[in-house]
Amino acid sequence: MSEAVADVPQMSRTCFFRSGIFIWSVFVALAILITVYQDLWPWAMKYPRGWVIPLKGWISDFMSWLINDLDFGVFTFKEMTRSVSWVLSWPLTFVNNLLVEGFAFSTDPGAEAVLPPLPWIAVVGLFVLAGIAIKDWGLGLLVGACILYLAIFGRWESAMVTLSAIFIAVPLGIGAGLGIGILAFKFAGVKRLIIPVLDLMQTVPVFAYLVPILFLFGFGPVAAMIATMIYATPPMVRIAILSLEQVPDDRVEYGEMAGCTPKQLLWKVQIPSARSGLMIGVNQVIMLSLNMVIIASMIGAGGLGFDVLSSLKRLAIGSGLEAGIAITLLAITLDRLSQAYSKRPPPAHLEHDTYRARRQKMIYLAATMVVVTWVASFFIPAIRTYPESWQLTTAGFWGDLVKWINVNYFDQLEAFKTVLLVNVLIPTKRFLLATPWIVVVAFVGLLGYRLGGVRLSLLAIALALFIVVTGGWKKAMITVYLCGISVLIAALIGIPIGIWSARNERVHRVVQVCVDTLQTLPSFVYLIPVVMLFRVGDFAAMIAVVVYAVAPAIRYTDHGIRQIPIHLVEASTALGCTRWQILKRVQLPIALPEIMLGINQTIMMALSMLVITALVGTRDLGQEVYIALTKADTGRGIVAGVSVAFIAIISDRLITAWVKRKRAMLGES
Repeated sequence: MSEAVADVPQMSRTCFFRSGIFIWSVFVALAILITVYQDLWPWAMKYPRGWVIPLKGWISDFMSWLINDLDFGVFTFKEMTRSVSWVLSWPLTFVNNLLVEGFAFSTDPGAEAVLPPLPWIAVVGLFVLAGIAIKDWGLGLLVGACILYLAIFGRWESAMVTLSAIFIAVPLGIGAGLGIGILAFKFAGVKRLIIPVLDLMQTVPVFAYLVPILFLFGFGPVAAMIATMIYATPPMVRIAILSLEQVPDDRVEYGEMAGCTPKQLLWKVQIPSARSGLMIGVNQVIMLSLNMVIIASMIGAGGLGFDVLSSLKRLAIGSGLEAGIAITLLAITLDRLSQAYSKRPPPAHLEHDTYRARRQKMIYLAATMVVVTWVASFFIPAIRTYPESWQLTTAGFWGDLVKWINVNYFDQLEAFKTVLLVNVLIPTKRFLLATPWIVVVAFVGLLGYRLGGVRLSLLAIALALFIVVTGGWKKAMITVYLCGISVLIAALIGIPIGIWSARNERVHRVVQVCVDTLQTLPSFVYLIPVVMLFRVGDFAAMIAVVVYAVAPAIRYTDHGIRQIPIHLVEASTALGCTRWQILKRVQLPIALPEIMLGINQTIMMALSMLVITALVGTRDLGQEVYIALTKADTGRGIVAGVSVAFIAIISDRLITAWVKRKRAMLGES
């Protein structure tokens, strides 16, 4: 058995090496040929401007026609979209009044609130009771502490603004995702149509959503909420389809035998059976909605996202970090509550009355607490609003820490930056920009053919050509260069840490906490210290991307090594292999497909972060998306966003195809 295990990786390495040699030989030969004869084929070196398809202009003109000229007779298209905004503003305004503004019961914009918002003590208490009702006292105290942080560190009002939008966007996103998922589950044609759309939606940068939404729904919290819902819905659709497809056939057959109609079968059998899977989708909608908080503030969301964004503009690291931690704690609170609810088993028939009595008791307790604190808030200001004199802040500490690092280690940081810029970043950038576009397209197509056949090759070529013919090639190469170097460095850091974590339980526990923290902190938070230490430019962007995107490389490496069957490791040990030999010849070769999936996720996260790093002076496709947002140029933003998505899809499809081949060689399904 051990010989077979050793032979398979060796054969796969040889096969991959030969294919790699062939592909790189073709790439180099084409590059040399076109460079030598560039006078004969100038169009192959640099795509002519006259051949560029003006897709940006067409999209912008179409959007202008929609807003200014499309008339349905009874109402215009603009009136229709503004009506949608008006309808959605009602629930959002109600929740905002409940948590932030209070109720004035007057149409006068300057009217004073007659009924104040929920006191901070009541909100903290409601979250504690929710945790106790869903699970136990431990969860109640955890979520209570997270919400209490918002008051202690002076983020209460901003957090409640954010929470108001989340409370409306999340149910709408869940409902829309579940509805589309049910349609795709029932009708194969809908599924075939929706899957490519979901792929595109989940890879297009979020900034690209904002421009058309700004056009259609105007500037303000409602438009920001709609953008949040659109961004957070696709995972719910995917998970709804998958969960319904995985419902056991015997349950469906039992429902049919019991005489259920198709509607009853869906709502009484299939959806209850898929409950645990659907709750994962609910959790994803919550997490993605909170991930959107900062970006949505660019079109009027306000709240904690605006606090982080304004801190970035002022380079106020302490304020930005506190606001970012507040978003993270909100995410932890809602994540733990939703996960606990999804894992809670439905009450047994004999326990149903006890369960209902306990639920009613918690509802009465919550209502009593709200009424008592609300009445008391009229007489005791400290109950209505957390006193400012009780608040804490660490903003000064973090600002002083960064200043101290700059003063004492400026020369070392500058030397580190210069070495990487001169020896790695600038040469790589020049190489990619100097490489003929036709060579890169041919290379991608050939790689696709070697890994996945004609279909994958044609897909890769078509997506790459879209970037070429729409005029985004130069900025796309800058995106590839920044993403490639960042992912390489993230892999060089993340894979060794993942190996160490997989082979040491104590290290594993520490690393898991660090990785969870990295993945819950908002991406914008990483920019502030990086800019303060390294100023703006490609290097600062690369550092921010590496820190943000390193987590999947660590997590997947750890998981890949841990899932290797223990008998293979024991057999290697019995044969006298050292720990290094076991790692090199058994664990890493078998875990390589899982590690590559981690690299794939690292690439996806790097591309999403690169759009955000446009704020620190990069000149890639992310900058195009950001400029389009500032100028409300719909066509420019959509084309640049789709180009980033196509880079992500090419990378994803190539890596996925390689992983499938590798697993087939290892005898895995």
